[in-house]
Amino acid sequence: MTTTTSHVPEYVPESEGPDGGAAAARPARLIHTESTTEIPVHLLFREEPAAPPAEVKRPAVVAHRPPPEKEDRDTRDIGVRARASAPGVDPDIVERPARVLPGIAGVLAGVCGAAGCAATAWWAGVLPPFAAEAFGRSAGAGGPGPAQWAAFAGAGALGLFGFGGLARGRTGRAWVLELFGRYRGTVRGTGLLWVNPLLLRRRVDVRLRHWRGEPLPAADRGGVALRVSVLVVWRVRDTARATLGVEDHEGYLRACVEAALLRVPVAAPGAGRGAVQATQDVLTRLVAADAGPVGVEVCAVRPLRVEYAPEVAAAMHRRRLAALDARHRASVVGAVVDSVEDTVTRLTMRGLVDLDDYERQVLVKDLTVAFCAWRGETGS
Repeated sequence: MTTTTSHVPEYVPESEGPDGGAAAARPARLIHTESTTEIPVHLLFREEPAAPPAEVKRPAVVAHRPPPEKEDRDTRDIGVRARASAPGVDPDIVERPARVLPGIAGVLAGVCGAAGCAATAWWAGVLPPFAAEAFGRSAGAGGPGPAQWAAFAGAGALGLFGFGGLARGRTGRAWVLELFGRYRGTVRGTGLLWVNPLLLRRRVDVRLRHWRGEPLPAADRGGVALRVSVLVVWRVRDTARATLGVEDHEGYLRACVEAALLRVPVAAPGAGRGAVQATQDVLTRLVAADAGPVGVEVCAVRPLRVEYAPEVAAAMHRRRLAALDARHRASVVGAVVDSVEDTVTRLTMRGLVDLDDYERQVLVKDLTVAFCAWRGETGS
């Protein structure tokens, strides 16, 4: 028995059985060729369970590779990724205001302590002879007793605490206070203040400052070695973290600038204003992300001077001169070709000459030589 099948698969729908139920669906044809094939008859009448349709696996779709991003966008992404790699500090070290008193309180306490000492001395009769004569009291012979000594100690401690805690707050300066190694707060007030004399004071400059570093190693987009001098504008935002979170926040800032220069491609010497601005923005974001957790706010990182490294300076100078010469030659050739084309077109359009192909080629050649020689003489 022979049969002919089509290449389009056919599926036989389900039919109702004698009991009204749906009979099993017939198996779909598995022969999808247009050739005539011999099939044994006994295979056509075998009652086998319907074979499950073969699963057609979807072909794996490979996502298209995104087009290469622009250099400026790549440079900006570096600053965004730098936030994830920023160092962390102890969350408990956060600046908070310290408890201080006005300076007049310390002055009054010191005056009261001094007056108490004088009154105790008068009470104990240990005044100097001239003071005793002035007050009309004779010097005591037995000396001060326990009560007088206790009064002396209390008045003296009050005077020492009063005068010893006086401090002068200045604009742009702050004190970080510690007690037995524990942070107790920051004083940013100005004027005469009274601070607990038992606290250790660390003066911190919170003014806006700038730092111009020495030439640091860097590289441009092509990997050419550079030397870059940068200007960093910064200030201390969190005095607690800048003092207690890092050993030396100024040295840490210099290290952050040097690390950022090694990660960011710097605009080569002679680059446009847009490239320089993009480099400045990325450097600022990188250094700010690294120095922010230690309480240092970076306002700007500006490249001041960019030059090639000494080992490649001569080669890059020759390369730059060659590029300028090639650009000049291209402009000269373009101008000559435009002049020749304009001359030949005008002569032909006005009907001054009737040229065939050979004569046209000769005319173009002569005009090109003449224009090139003229531009060479004029030095343009």
